[in-house]
Amino acid sequence: MELDRTPKMNSFFAGIGGFDLGFENAGFDISYICEINDYCNKVLDTHWPDVARGQDINEVNLSEIPQAEVWCGGFPCQDISVARGSLSRLGLNGSRSGLFYRFAELVESKKPGVVLIENVGGLFNSNKGHDLLVVLKTMNDLGYAVAWRLLNSRYFGVPQSRPRVYICCWKKSPSAVLRCMFDPMPNATLEGERKAFLAESTPTGKYPRVPTVGYCLAATSGRHTGTDWSRTYATCEDGVRRLTPIECERLQGFPDDWTRTSNGYDPEESDSLRYAAIGNAVSVPVVEAIARRIAAILKETPKKRALNEKALAGYPVFNGNDWMALSDIDDMPIDQKISWPKAGLVWEGRYIAAKANTAPSVPAKSSLYEIMQHGRVEDRYYLSPNAAEGILRRVDNNQRHLFEPLRDGLERLSGRKA
Repeated sequence: MELDRTPKMNSFFAGIGGFDLGFENAGFDISYICEINDYCNKVLDTHWPDVARGQDINEVNLSEIPQAEVWCGGFPCQDISVARGSLSRLGLNGSRSGLFYRFAELVESKKPGVVLIENVGGLFNSNKGHDLLVVLKTMNDLGYAVAWRLLNSRYFGVPQSRPRVYICCWKKSPSAVLRCMFDPMPNATLEGERKAFLAESTPTGKYPRVPTVGYCLAATSGRHTGTDWSRTYATCEDGVRRLTPIECERLQGFPDDWTRTSNGYDPEESDSLRYAAIGNAVSVPVVEAIARRIAAILKETPKKRALNEKALAGYPVFNGNDWMALSDIDDMPIDQKISWPKAGLVWEGRYIAAKANTAPSVPAKSSLYEIMQHGRVEDRYYLSPNAAEGILRRVDNNQRHLFEPLRDGLERLSGRKA
């Protein structure tokens, strides 16, 4: 029977609630949240004070996890391939990778209908591609049809280039997972992807001056400089500044002050915690788009979820590709690299690649200027002349190009230009 009530979602590795907010926006009830970070838990307490909670996933009692149609999680991917094979081999030395196996163990016990996972694009290459193999094979062995796809937040309504791997697992329903992650139409045409980092979105004569699209937010303190050509700054009438926590929240699709908590932190410490948590979060609009598809499919009768070759042929991104056996790559030596396509589908031990790009069939438009705070912000967000000179020096040493108004603003601030 099709679902005739409000669907429920359980969230693991919840962070500041990106999955939860996305699914809630799509009409789901949040029934369980598991997160270990103290600061993130303060944020979650603010927004879901009455939802059942867990902290350390290794200490979660199965009986405490309520039934839900969907489970979500963005687990750490490091060292997943240290131990390979069935779920009976869950004793990992790597504590980070062990979290994936613990998550899979809980999935095996509860068997939710749908599991949605998010991870960094590096999952395609970590441990020479064997980590992604472990994830796909583990979920398929548990009886799930699995679709994976690299999606970029910039095409879902937030002006931040943030490519992430989304892995949807649907119990015994390859048709459902296919329709959840792919469109029965050709790829959207994407033009000027790199130019958007250098093209100005600010109307003539206005401030702050910023490009059309910002770089990917990092899970670091806002004062971290590092590879400064891949960070987003705002050139203002009175200087150059970092993005504020509110602007970063908007870049991830959160409401303003989502991460502000009444916890007694001083402003600098609070900012650092906010920047790191926001940079670690999942982009809400991407999750919401997937969640709306999941909700629609859950309302269907199971008969509508059957998959046949004719149905697959209706998806142009799969045309010309053949099914291949997962066992062929599972037998590869651990030191041999696996070259994964950026999208595909797994079912019954076979997989097929998809020639899908990182956008939905109708990409959403956005502009960095539109999400900026206009006018003067607090002094601590502005760069010093020494910081400006340091950025310019590192950019020049690495022969990088900056957004031209930013380059001009940094040169004026540093004293290189009068």
